[in-house]
Amino acid sequence: MKTLPAGLAAMLATGVTTRCNCWRIERADGQVFGFTDHDRQLSFDGVDYEPATALSASETAASLGLAVDTLEAAGALSSDAINEDELARKLWDNASVTQIVVDWSDTANRVVTFAGSIGEVERGPLAFRAELRSLSHALNQRTGRIFGSLCDADLGDARCAVNLALAAFSAAGTASAAVSRWAFRTTGLAAFETGWFKAGKLTWTSGANAGAVIEIKRHVDAGATHLVELAEEMPFDIGVGDAFAITAGCDKTVETCKAKFDNVVNFRGFPSMPGNDWVTSYPNREDGNDGGGLGD
Repeated sequence: MKTLPAGLAAMLATGVTTRCNCWRIERADGQVFGFTDHDRQLSFDGVDYEPATALSASETAASLGLAVDTLEAAGALSSDAINEDELARKLWDNASVTQIVVDWSDTANRVVTFAGSIGEVERGPLAFRAELRSLSHALNQRTGRIFGSLCDADLGDARCAVNLALAAFSAAGTASAAVSRWAFRTTGLAAFETGWFKAGKLTWTSGANAGAVIEIKRHVDAGATHLVELAEEMPFDIGVGDAFAITAGCDKTVETCKAKFDNVVNFRGFPSMPGNDWVTSYPNREDGNDGGGLGD
């Protein structure tokens, strides 16, 4: 049960309240923003809370147990802090959110009513709507290792140890023709075969999408040019001459680890693990069930 500060409890007990909601939002890039549904700016704990049209929220409901509590926040794109370009670039995705009930006549009287992160964001021409997810949402995320035939390391991380800065695994180029917002052609990858960059990462270094990082869905050698298809639609049009940096991809199999990266010593999967077929199988004379290893 939430315990209210004495001053806030006394104010609420009068029946004529001076309460409002404030939201403190910290993005992944470290920038902190404050918003309030009050009609003037409030400041406390080193954060200025922008008033009125910036943000409003639905009713907050907290539940016992591990269920994920959610609410919605909506606002107009009239705030200098929230603009359509930044929403499109997903700079606000997964930002941490704290909702605070504040006595606007004395901001020392306040209590935190919700803490979580921003989930799905919907954009319109004049406004936006964001899903706010409680901290228990993190319990839905995978933690620890999964034992399976595929590698569970991220290509290039400390457990994988592949140096993606090597010329064999990275390149830079420019878009020579845009097919759509999720596909383009380039002449900068002539040294690489089809599929080399599939499941890799592309970072735009110039153009309207500069700074955006996206996974590569398909990479095809089309003769004079290479076609690069992205996993998601970019927020802005891809322009001719837009520069990018690209790194190789990995399908997480031991065969690719050996042939493409010569890195089996750091392979983090278990390719010899019996699969589901082995769980339901039974011995017979033709299968060579002699107790030997799977590779014998």
